[in-house]
Amino acid sequence: MRTLLVLVGVAALVLLAAMMLGFVRFDQTQTAQLPRLEGGQAPKFNADVAKVTVGTEKKTVEVPAVEVQKPGEKN
Repeated sequence: MRTLLVLVGVAALVLLAAMMLGFVRFDQTQTAQLPRLEGGQAPKFNADVAKVTVGTEKKTVEVPAVEVQKPGEKN
């Protein structure tokens, strides 16, 4: 139970941080109306989220040569 509460708390903090940094924006496009005898209307929202593109590229990287000597060994 405690783990679930921690996960919900972390998710809320991540969402709040994304909204504060401008990665996520919610705009209400339709207001809600309570039903009188029947019917009613749920609110509608548009969510504008940041677009992230991820790609790959090939590169050649020089790796330094490493020599390992055990203690007591001489060249």
